[in-house]
Amino acid sequence: MPLQPLLASLAGGLLIGAASLGLLALSGRVAGVSGIIGGLLPPQRGDLDWRLAYFSGLLGGGLLWNAWFGLPTAMPASRPTLIVGGLLVGFGTRLGNGCTSGHGVCGLGRGSPRSLAAVLTFMGVAFLTVFLTRHILGGAS
Repeated sequence: MPLQPLLASLAGGLLIGAASLGLLALSGRVAGVSGIIGGLLPPQRGDLDWRLAYFSGLLGGGLLWNAWFGLPTAMPASRPTLIVGGLLVGFGTRLGNGCTSGHGVCGLGRGSPRSLAAVLTFMGVAFLTVFLTRHILGGAS
């Protein structure tokens, strides 16, 4: 494995962990992105500033990355497919009271039994999906 992706992954993981820990330590709030974004609509008085700041940091980080390193020029799916997929992910995060990264990074870090159950479910379904598509249905490896 080339060193560049390894270092980028390590740096990204450290930044996510530091941001999650920082938000929890400084404000007592959990850095579950779906909950933060979901809390923007409808906006709650006194609860909007930190949510907007966090969301702005997410967007700003992506814009900085694009400015320095660029983004992929080809998308693996059509725009309508990406929109429908995004809406389904949003629905799933509300249904599951959080997203995979929120439960995995923040929930497990806090020792949440609900997050442990969620992560085990996510991972189990992912393992089963890969097994079925690669070995039973004969998909590409």
